[in-house]
Amino acid sequence: MTNIDVRGRYQTQEKVFRLRELSEYLACELRGDPELVITGVSTLERATSSEISFLSNPKYTRQVDASEAAAVITSDPSVIPQEKAALVSANPYLAFARALELFTCPPPLRPGIHPTALVSPTAKLGTGVSVGPFTFIGEGVRVGNDVIIRSHCSIHNNVDIGDKCLIHSHCVIREDCRLGCEVILQNGAVIGSDGFGYARRDDRSWHKIPQTGVVIIEDQVEIGAGAVIDRATIGETRIRRGAKIDNLVQVGHGSVVGEDTLLCAQVGLAGSTTVGNEVILGGQVGAAGHLTIGDRVIATAQTGIPGSVPPDSVISGYPAIPNRDWLKASAIFAQLPRLYREINSLKRRLAALETAAPSTAEGVHSSDDGKN
Repeated sequence: MTNIDVRGRYQTQEKVFRLRELSEYLACELRGDPELVITGVSTLERATSSEISFLSNPKYTRQVDASEAAAVITSDPSVIPQEKAALVSANPYLAFARALELFTCPPPLRPGIHPTALVSPTAKLGTGVSVGPFTFIGEGVRVGNDVIIRSHCSIHNNVDIGDKCLIHSHCVIREDCRLGCEVILQNGAVIGSDGFGYARRDDRSWHKIPQTGVVIIEDQVEIGAGAVIDRATIGETRIRRGAKIDNLVQVGHGSVVGEDTLLCAQVGLAGSTTVGNEVILGGQVGAAGHLTIGDRVIATAQTGIPGSVPPDSVISGYPAIPNRDWLKASAIFAQLPRLYREINSLKRRLAALETAAPSTAEGVHSSDDGKN
């Protein structure tokens, strides 16, 4: 019923699995009928009686009872009704992702170069390479084995691309840049564009600084649609193994992004930013450049980072402060109109008391004088 292609991903013509097959592939404990036929994967709300779903967040537990799903991937089988099968996993979201691969993996493209593609005679292509329509591959390019380059891509001179990379349509890889193995570039990604570097002339105009460095993308990196990785002025911009970069991210020249780091949508790193390993930068986070963000730092959405951040910090706001302080400050911010009114009221009362205080004091003195 199934087989594995050159990328190690399952292919199936029928896209049908027995529940026992899923449990074996996903390394899950099976609860229920092992011969149950599963035809797809869906959410709890949309799943049909032949599909499998997942529960990773306890707040959606109530949806399990109402769901028509034939089986549910979960870490807590006690919340699954007896009539519904379950696959028990310590990491149900990961198991769900792997199950989704089984049912949605498209058939591999046939190797070969489309007649409209332009490939330099000095380029060296490995075995099993597929080059799509209207793609350009320049001089001295080396492409590894089982690489897929889709339509309208531009691979400039002396680029090096490792095995099993997937380069979607309209990507650009500029001269001398290097990609490791199993790299994925989503549509419109640009690797190795010029860094933003200018020197001020005496007449206040700008002189472009040559960007002579390269971009190095290590193994198993994925770069989202419309993301741009600038080449270094001198030296290299490097994206380390396993990093995942979302859509519309800007990585400035000379920056380093660490292993297994996530840069979410619209993150911007100014030049010479060093990001550690296993860092998560939420959407629209900005780093000022020439700074270091330590390992395992988490910056919540729209955080502005003006200076270096120590490892294992959770930060928010602008300028970035510890997340707990930011949450407290945010709670206070919502109360500012009320606090402003109360302060004005207290100021008026204090002014009234201060105005009345001299006459009261004068009356006390007069009374004392009369007694004497």
